Amino acid sequence: MKDEEEPGPAALQHDLFGEPIAAPANKAPKASNAAAKGSKIKPQLPSDEVLALAAALPAQARLGCSSWSYPGWRGLVWDGEYAETLLSRHGLAAYDQQPLMRAISIDRGFYQPLTASQYQRYASQVSADFRFTVKAPALVSDAQIRAEDGRGREANPAFLDPTLAVQQFIEPALEGLGSKIGALVFQLSPLSGSQLSRMNEQFERLERMLDALPSLTSAAPEAAIAVEVRDPQWLQPRLVELLRTQGATYCLGLHPKLPPIEDQLWLLRALWPGPLVGRWNLNACHGPFGYADAEKKYGDFSRIIDPDPATRAVLAKIIRGTTAAGRPAYVTVSNQAEGCGPLSVQALAREIISPG
Repeated sequence: MKDEEEPGPAALQHDLFGEPIAAPANKAPKASNAAAKGSKIKPQLPSDEVLALAAALPAQARLGCSSWSYPGWRGLVWDGEYAETLLSRHGLAAYDQQPLMRAISIDRGFYQPLTASQYQRYASQVSADFRFTVKAPALVSDAQIRAEDGRGREANPAFLDPTLAVQQFIEPALEGLGSKIGALVFQLSPLSGSQLSRMNEQFERLERMLDALPSLTSAAPEAAIAVEVRDPQWLQPRLVELLRTQGATYCLGLHPKLPPIEDQLWLLRALWPGPLVGRWNLNACHGPFGYADAEKKYGDFSRIIDPDPATRAVLAKIIRGTTAAGRPAYVTVSNQAEGCGPLSVQALAREIISPG
């Protein structure tokens, strides 16, 4: 029998998408991990404000950035100037020493599947409390085989192939990351016009694949399988029912190809209660094909150039409600969201703790 003090799903859903409710806070900054000792990359000492933010954040709010090999983060994440190649190999342990950075999105596996040993190398560089959001390889998550310029050339016969999804993504991630998995994300790249005209076929493919995936629970009890899309045609009740049936969730994808965050919340409401997986990919001001423009404008990613407080406020409200309900929130922010991932994470943390 449910305790009278425990709010039911309807009450929690109202809190999540209505007024903010109190959430348990972290009691102390995370401890140093052994991998950071003697590292070639020295972390920037966190400011008193950052330490206070980290201590006040809800314990299940795991915020972070997309990748970590950015020299422009000097003074924010690193204590000095380091080459991108050095940061790529050794920067993760120093990144993990930043108390607000409790998660990271590994995007490189989208371009080529990673092995269990590669995942293990990442896991060995971070503390036990750290969590990884990992993108599935394009081999299975992109419906098209693309030319070097990114344009689709032909249909990908391996799109959402169940066997490849397990062998090339789920099994290596489980073996290499284990309990440090936060979310394994299938980002479904844009479909061709012909494929969009056959959405029933795409939903059937997705259902077959999700049905074949092994459970993550034994290795990572709070980990999530999530689906992120780039075409709004996916955003329909059929997707919600499919995800609910298969025990997966919707990845809140903040990207100009999709409706704004407010217009995606109905999916989270329909899937409530559950974890939050969110990836803030690209500022809407750049349009659906604006990655190159954003990178050119934002330079070394050392400062916020296009602040988006409205998106931050909505995202923070969802994080507060999710974590207050005892569910994990895995939210990562790209440099292309506002100009500097670490500063966006700091701003998001402030909004979570002190809305408005």
